[in-house]
Amino acid sequence: MPPGTVHAVCSLDCPDSCGVLVTIDDTGRATRLRGDPSHPVTRGFLCGKVAKYLDRVYSPDRLLYPMRRRAGVPKTALPHGRESESFERISWDEALDTISSRLAAVARDHGPESILPYSYAGTVGVLGYGSMDRRFFHRLGASQLDRTICSETGGQAIISVYGRKLGTDPEAFPHARLIIAWAANIHGNNIHLWPFVEEARRNGAKLVVIDPYATRTARAADWHIPINPGTDSALALGLMHIIVRDGLYDRDYVARWTCGFDQLREHIAEYTPDCVSALTGISVPDIERLAHDYATTTPAVIRLNYGVQRSDNGGAATRAICMLPALTGAWKHYGGGLQLSTSGAFKWDKAALERPDLAEASPLGREARIVNMSLLGEALTEPDSPALGSDPSNRPAVHALFVYNSNPAAIAPDQAAVLRGLSRPGLFTVVHEQFFTDTADYADILLPATTFFEQKDIQGAYGHYYVQLSEQAIAPLGEARSNVWLFSELAQRMGFTEPCFRDTPDDLIAQALRSNEPDKQHPWLAGITPETLQAAGGAQRLRFEEEQINQPFLPFAEGPFATPSGRIEFYSATLEAQGIDPLPSFRPAPESRHTSERERYPLEFLPRKADNYMNSTFSNLPAHRAMESAYNGVLEIHADDATARGISDGDTVDVFNDRGSIALRAHVNGSVRPGVVAARLNWNKFSAGGHNVNLLTSQRLNDLGGGPVFYSTLVDVRKSS
Repeated sequence: MPPGTVHAVCSLDCPDSCGVLVTIDDTGRATRLRGDPSHPVTRGFLCGKVAKYLDRVYSPDRLLYPMRRRAGVPKTALPHGRESESFERISWDEALDTISSRLAAVARDHGPESILPYSYAGTVGVLGYGSMDRRFFHRLGASQLDRTICSETGGQAIISVYGRKLGTDPEAFPHARLIIAWAANIHGNNIHLWPFVEEARRNGAKLVVIDPYATRTARAADWHIPINPGTDSALALGLMHIIVRDGLYDRDYVARWTCGFDQLREHIAEYTPDCVSALTGISVPDIERLAHDYATTTPAVIRLNYGVQRSDNGGAATRAICMLPALTGAWKHYGGGLQLSTSGAFKWDKAALERPDLAEASPLGREARIVNMSLLGEALTEPDSPALGSDPSNRPAVHALFVYNSNPAAIAPDQAAVLRGLSRPGLFTVVHEQFFTDTADYADILLPATTFFEQKDIQGAYGHYYVQLSEQAIAPLGEARSNVWLFSELAQRMGFTEPCFRDTPDDLIAQALRSNEPDKQHPWLAGITPETLQAAGGAQRLRFEEEQINQPFLPFAEGPFATPSGRIEFYSATLEAQGIDPLPSFRPAPESRHTSERERYPLEFLPRKADNYMNSTFSNLPAHRAMESAYNGVLEIHADDATARGISDGDTVDVFNDRGSIALRAHVNGSVRPGVVAARLNWNKFSAGGHNVNLLTSQRLNDLGGGPVFYSTLVDVRKSS
C-alpha cells in the first residue's frame, strides 16, 4: 500500500464504530493509528483497547497461514504457545480443496443441513459480518444460524413497541437534564458517548446508573442504584405505576400516539412500590424518587444496554423500559427518549448482499432449517434435539461446523456441552481466525483471517447515525484473507456458477448502498455512494428528512409508527398471537433468589465482560491482559458472603453449580451486593483449569427471541481445599 494516511473504521462489536486514521510508512507498514478528529461522534480519540490495535495486527502470535490438524492429534484444549504443535502448515489450495471436498461429502452423505455455519460480530463491517458468506451457505443448502447470542432479544423487544430499532441521537445527549444509564457501562464499553454525558452534566444534568454491579460508570455517577439481577422489568413497571398513579404521564402524547394504555394501567396496578422494593432490593423512597425525577425532568433520556435482556425475563424487561419514554412523552424533546440501538436506521440492501434466493438453487430447493446459536452445545451433542430444528422428522445431526467471526468455545453458554461437541469424533470443523483461540484448538482446518486494517468494508453503527467507508490500510499479513475472499473462492471450488460469487468488495459496497440504483435507495441513504463517502473523508450522516429542513431528528416524536397498529404499542397483539404476554410482566428466573433453587445454590452469578477486552477479543494480548490484570481470574464477592464461607481476600475459591466448577481468586470488595458474585470473561486457556465463566452458564433461552440467559445463573462458592 502507498505511504500516507488511510481512513478506516473500527469493526469491533461496539456501538461507537470509530473513525480511525492509520499512518502507513513507505514499506507499507502501519506505524500509527489515531481517532479521526473530523468524526462528529467519535471525535478523534480511541478507547484503550483499540489504541493498542497495532499490537494485535503485528502480534507474533498472529495466525498467518492455513493449517491442518496433524494426523492422530486429538481435538482438545491446547496450552497457549504450543498450539502449532498440533497443526501443520498447508497451502491455500490444499485448504480450499480439502474444505470443498469434505463439505461436498457431508452434504452427499448426511444432507446439506448437516453443515452448520457459526458466526457473529467478530467484525461488524457490513461485508465481513454478512455478505458472501451468507450467499455461500444459502447456495450450499447449509443450516441457517439464528444469531441470538447478543442483541436479538433486545431488538425484538424495541421493535415490538416502536416498530423500528432507532434511538436518541448521541449528539442530542448534551441537551438532556437527566440521563439514566440502565445496565449501560458507558465508560467501559460506549466511551464515545461519555463526553456528551459529561457535557450534559456541565449543563446541569444528573447521571443515574441502574446496575447490579458498581461499574466504572456507576462509580462516576451522581446516583448509583444497585438492583437485584433479573428484576429490571419489575422496576420499570413500578416506575410506570407511580407515574400513572401521580398523574405524571403525558396524556396528550399517550392519547395521540400509543395504544393499549388502558390495559397497561390496569396491569401495573399490582407493581406497587412495596412489591417492587421486595423484588429489586431498592428502597421504596428511592423508587418513588426515581419515578418522580424521571417523569418531571425534561429532557430525560435512558441509555439502555443489552445486559438487561440476558436473563429469563429479559424480553419483558427491555419492552417495559422502552415504554417509559412513551409514557412520559420524552420523545418529543431533543435530548430525550431512549437509546438501545440505532442500527435500524441503516437500510442496507440485505437481500442483495445475502441472496437468500440462492437457497432455491441448493440441493434442498428451499430455505434450510434454522439452528439457534445459543444452543450450540445441545446442537452438537444431542441427536434429534429440538435445537436442530422445529421439524421432528428432519433433524439431521451436525457433521460439519464452519466457525468465523466468533469464538464459541469461550463465549457460548454451557461450555462443557460446547467443548464435548467440538471434540466429537467425526465432526469436521473449519475455523477462520486471527489467532489460536479456544475454538481454533478444535479445528481440522484452520484459516488465517484479516484484521480491519487489511480489508475494505462499509459500516453503520448501533450507537450513532453515520455511514463510514473503511479503506484497506495495509496488505494482508502473511496469507491472511478476508471473509469475502474466502467464501468467494470456496463457492467456485464447489462449482457454484452464479456470477454473484465473483463480486468484489467494491461491488458488494455498491449493492449494500444501492448506489448504482439511486431511484431504489432508501431516503435515509439517498445520495450516499462510495465516491461521496471518500469525498467526505470517509463518513456521512444519514439523510433524515427532518434535517433536510433544519429540524432535529426525533425518531418517535410523532407517528405513524412502523407497528401493526401504527402506534407505539404498550399492548402487543402481535406477541399475543405468538403466545407471548402482550404486556410485559416480571417473572422470576428459575435460577434466581426468587425460587427454591437458591436453597442449593444461594448466590446470583454475573459472568461479566471484561472492561479491557471486547468479548473474548484481546484476551491473549499482553498489553490488554496487563490492563485487566486486577480482574483476571478473580471472583468479586461481598464481605458478608465471604465471611459466611470463611473466605478471605486473595483466597483461591471454587465457584460451582451442577454444570461445573471453576477456580478463581477471591476479591472481597464493594462492587457487588450481598447474594451476588461476579467474574469476568476470559479465554479458557488463560483460566485456571482450562474453563472460563461460561462453564457455569446454561442453555436456557429467554422469553423473547431465543436469547441466552447468562445473567440468570446461580452458584455457590467454597474455599478451595
